[in-house]
This record gives sequence, structure tokens and C-alpha cells, in this order.
Amino acid sequence: MSRPEPTFPQYYVGIDVGTASVRAALVDQDGSVVLTAKEPIEIWEPHPDHYVQSSNDIWDKCCHTARRVTQGVDPSRIRGIGFDATCSLVVLDKSFQPLPVNSNGEKDRNVILWMDHRAFGQAERINQTRHRVLQYVGGVMSPEMQPPKLMWLKENLHESCWEKAGHFLDLPDFLSWKATGSLTRSLCTLICKWTYSSETGWDDSFWTTIGLEDLVSDYSKIDRLTNECPTSTPGGPASEKTPKN
Repeated sequence: MSRPEPTFPQYYVGIDVGTASVRAALVDQDGSVVLTAKEPIEIWEPHPDHYVQSSNDIWDKCCHTARRVTQGVDPSRIRGIGFDATCSLVVLDKSFQPLPVNSNGEKDRNVILWMDHRAFGQAERINQTRHRVLQYVGGVMSPEMQPPKLMWLKENLHESCWEKAGHFLDLPDFLSWKATGSLTRSLCTLICKWTYSSETGWDDSFWTTIGLEDLVSDYSKIDRLTNECPTSTPGGPASEKTPKN
């Protein structure tokens, strides 16, 4: 009588980037949490109501926590990895390098944190337009969403940031790009935070109305949608820093 084939556990890694820390969890195939890890991330306040972070720092902490929870685990047993993060804006130049989002010019400080309310006035101006796309965000644009932040960058850091920027990414989309090499954006993110419509796409008149007509001719700075989920891309931008055992 032949012996049954041995079964080996399968695992998933979840990474949650909060305001002040990165948490990772190793979860087994039954949904039980096997191990967790947590590391702090830096927050700077260069001016009142300005809160910035570093995408390099955040990614490094994602790698560190992922390695900690998967130490000793056969990589072939890890079936997937998922990211969750705050509504923060990551700015990269055309070579995928960080661009500073404050007048102090610290290069690595390229993330406008969700609780940064520098764009309060820009959000108010957007709401005054009563544009139809506001229906996708509950009728009111918050300064924590991305269009007001983009307006602020164009109006206040035009030469040092806006003109040099090649990519504006929601933080979760930045993390999936780093892990896979794919710039495919989350449809949920684009609808809830950027005014994208799954039925009609971008509304050119909205961006023109709020003074960001530059994006109409080059939506690739904020959007890279495909019908496929991101998959690992050997040799892509993320290959050297993707978490490994």
C-alpha cells in the first residue's frame, strides 16, 4: 500500500503601511496568523500642516518586515503578497528617482502623507467647481486626496517638482510597482482618490478646470491601467530590492 503524499503548508504575506509604522504578517492557508513584525517609519514636518515621508524608507521597512516573518520559510511555499497603505502621494522623476515635495529640497522626502493638509485651499477650489466627477468621491474632495495635492505641487513647486515629475503614485500602487516591476494601478484607488471612472475613464474637463491640463496630454504620469494583475517581472525596476529570504 503506497503512502500518501506529504502535504506542506502554504503561506501568504500581508504588509500594512500605516502612518508611523510598517506591519507584516505571515498567514497560513487556513487564515491563521503565524508571525508578525513591525518597524517604525520616519515622519517629517518641515512646515505647519506639512507631513512628509520617504518612499525609500518605507520600502526598506517593507523588505525588513517581510524578511523577518518569512525567515526559515521555503520561498516556494509563499503563494502571494499583498499591500495596504495610507492615502499618501509618492512622487518620482522620469528615472524613477525620488523628487522632494517640499521647498527644503531633501531628495528622499518625496511622499506627501495622508494627514498633510497643505492643499486645503486647493480642495476648496475643487469643491467650488461642483464638477460631476465629485460624485465619485462622495460629493466633496478632501485635501487628503490626490488632485488637490497635485495642484499644490504645480502651484508651489513648479520647477523643482512638477516639471521634473514622471510618476505620481498612490502609496499602495508604489509598493506593488516596487514588488513586481509593473506600473499597473489599482482601479479602486483611481476611482476613490483620483476621480477616475471605470465606465468612461478620465474626464479631461475636470483636470482642465482645476488647472492641471498638462495631465490630459500625458495621463501616464498618474495612470497605467491594464486588464492584467501585476506579476513578477524579472529584471524590472524592483528586481534588486524585492523582499527575499
